[in-house]
This record gives sequence, structure tokens and C-alpha cells, in this order.
Amino acid sequence: MADILKQLESRDFIYQISDPGLGDVLSKEMVSVYAGFDPSADSLHLGHLIPVIGLMHFQRAGHRPIAVVGGATGMVGDPSGKDQERQLLDIDRLRHNEGAIRGQLSRFLDFDCGSNSALLVNNYDWLGTFNYLDFLRIVGKHFSVNAMIAKDSVKQRLTNRDQGISYTEFSYQILQAYDFYHLWTEHQCKLQIGGSDQWGNITAGIDLCRRMGGPQLYGITFPLLMTASGKKFGKSEGNAVWLDENRTQPYAFYQYFMQTDDQDVIRFLRLFTFLSENEFQQLEHELATNPEARICQKTLASEVTRLVHGSSGLQAAEAATKILFGNEPVSGYDDAVLKRIFSDVPSKTLSRDMLEQGISAVTLLTEAGVCASKGEARRLISSGGAYCNNKRIDDVNKIFDLNDLASETYIILRSGRKRYCLAEFV
Repeated sequence: MADILKQLESRDFIYQISDPGLGDVLSKEMVSVYAGFDPSADSLHLGHLIPVIGLMHFQRAGHRPIAVVGGATGMVGDPSGKDQERQLLDIDRLRHNEGAIRGQLSRFLDFDCGSNSALLVNNYDWLGTFNYLDFLRIVGKHFSVNAMIAKDSVKQRLTNRDQGISYTEFSYQILQAYDFYHLWTEHQCKLQIGGSDQWGNITAGIDLCRRMGGPQLYGITFPLLMTASGKKFGKSEGNAVWLDENRTQPYAFYQYFMQTDDQDVIRFLRLFTFLSENEFQQLEHELATNPEARICQKTLASEVTRLVHGSSGLQAAEAATKILFGNEPVSGYDDAVLKRIFSDVPSKTLSRDMLEQGISAVTLLTEAGVCASKGEARRLISSGGAYCNNKRIDDVNKIFDLNDLASETYIILRSGRKRYCLAEFV
């Protein structure tokens, strides 16, 4: 077995390890390792990518990953890292979210590679069948309320007099602890991984297994990421960066990493890519000697976008970047591609007859809504601030026709550097 712990430590993956003896166990046998995923939304986000990549590292090192979708625990809500009570989702929404997350996880883990093939399980399958009284007698008796209150996730909520913590969320750690015990009994799982906010839940599972006569289990936590500026990683303008392309387009996903600060980029490369140590050293040299080229950011954005969205997603992101930031004229694209890239910009539907007959630049800018009047359009063109398909309009008398379409029906208009408009001719 590869020395997975040294590999993870070299990438700054490890925040806490429950027992130093874990290294010996991992070096001698194939270990089943699990991470849990909360189905509170129908997509994973960037915060989930760390445990996903952690599972990938373990599988590549010859160990067996188990991804647990929290169909039962998702009905309760984990108080870890939360300063107020979660809104409980209805069953139909939870089931929908579970299915979507299952599909996403299958992109990253190999479920058909022999002895260390990944497993995908739902904790509702074992927790959902428990009678409440039986659960209290079999599992609950092993938990001390004093110890439960001492957990950081609970203590933080108890100090908030307005919110406090409900019995429902207070019980969450018991459910997750039993997950660990169940996965040991059913799949001989010895290791649980998760973010550093999961430390209390993980150690509760280790304790429970010992109290119920099981073997020594282990836990690893990863750091919760903050950028050098103190901003929570995975947030973009107040919104989560999702792994689902319908929630966060590949272009926006790519650009999130392109905007990584120089102080963060090497750390993120180590965490989110599978590049070698030699490649890291080369990139560190590039950052030190030629930071303005942003080679590290381009590598990070490309590697992570390819991992999450595949080669086609990366190509789409690079095409969008070329269109939005490049200077070359844009032509020969599909409507669907341009519509996705410019989904957030104003658009105007115009008659195709206008292009067939020929339309002046001044009229085009006015009819599309880029300019409020023909006088404003003339001034914009004269000042060099009007663009069609990334090419500056340098003649107020310019006539556009069907040959100027960037795709089947679209022309891309721009005022200045960033104000776009999509004109559709139908």
C-alpha cells in the first residue's frame, strides 16, 4: 500500500488524526474509508470537493472508499458549523437531492475496479428501520449527555440564547456515530474522513464502536478552507460554487479558480489537483519569477474544471473565457454555447429580416438596447467603445448582414469592456 498519510500531509490535507497508529494500519492492509454527504441541496458544492478528493486519494492508494449519502441524517440536520437551526426538508425533496448527489459522486469514484471498488450507500437504509425505543436502548445508552454538550458544535449553539439547539439537532451526533459502527459491522470500515467541523461527530463514532465491543476505529479531518483575504472558500459573490453545471456554469466555475490570489494558489493546487511534486515545484518557480502570467491560476482552473466537468466542460469554459476576455472576432459558434455563456446578460430578439436587408451599426446598437438613442450610438462608435462579436465597430456607417452572425441566430454586442448584450435574430 502506498504511504497515503505522507502523501496527504505533503498536500496539507490533514488537520487532525485520531490515532498515530493509523499509519501502520494503512500500510499493512486495504482499509475501507468513508465520508458522508448531506443531501440538503441537489448538488454538491466546492466545500464537498475536499472529502471527495480525499476518497479519490485513498482509492488510488489501494484502499476502498465508501460514500454515504445522508438520507436519514439529512432529515435531522447537522448543527456543526451552523449558528442556527436548519430548515427541515420534506421527504420528496430529500429523495430528489439524494439521487442527484449519487450521480455526481459517480463521476469521481471508480465503482468497478475490483477489490477496492467504491461503495455508495444511504444511511436511511439502516437508520430508517430503527424503532425509537430500540435505538435509545441499543445506541443511546452509550452516550453521556455531559460529553455531548462538550462538543464544540453544541457548545457554540448553547451560547446563543436566541437560537439554542433543538433536541433534533442535539441528537445528530448519535446518528452519525451509529453510521460509523454500522459501516464497520457491514463493510469493515475502519476510517472516517471529513472537514474539521466533523471532529466531534467522528470521535463520537470511534467511542461508540469501542463501547459496543467493536475494534479500534480511526478518523481524519481536513482543514476548512479560508482564502488569504479571510473569505470563506467556495463562495462567489455570496453564492456557493456548485459542482452541478446547471447551478454554476463551467465558465463561472473556471473563473472562480482563475481569480485565486497568489497567496492561495499553490495551496489550492496541492489540495484540488493530482499533480506531482515536481510539477508543484515548477509552478512555484513560475509564481515566484513570472506571477503576472498567472500560469498557476490557469493550471488550477483547468485541472479542477476538467475533474468536475470533464474535457467538454473545460473546453466550454475556455471558449467562454476567450469570448469574454479575448480580442479575436467571434464566429462559428452554436447558439446553445453562446446562450449558456451569456445567460446572465441582457438579450433582445430582433427580426431576421433586418439582417437580410442589412442594418446599420447605429440602428443595431439602438434596437438591441445597448444605446438609448442613435445619437448615443454614434458617440459610442466614434469613441471606440462599440464592439460586435469582439471586433471594434470603427465606422458609424457600417452595415451588418447575415455574414456577421456569431452563431445561427446571435450577434454579440458590447459597450466598453464588460457591458454585453446578446442580439437574437429570428
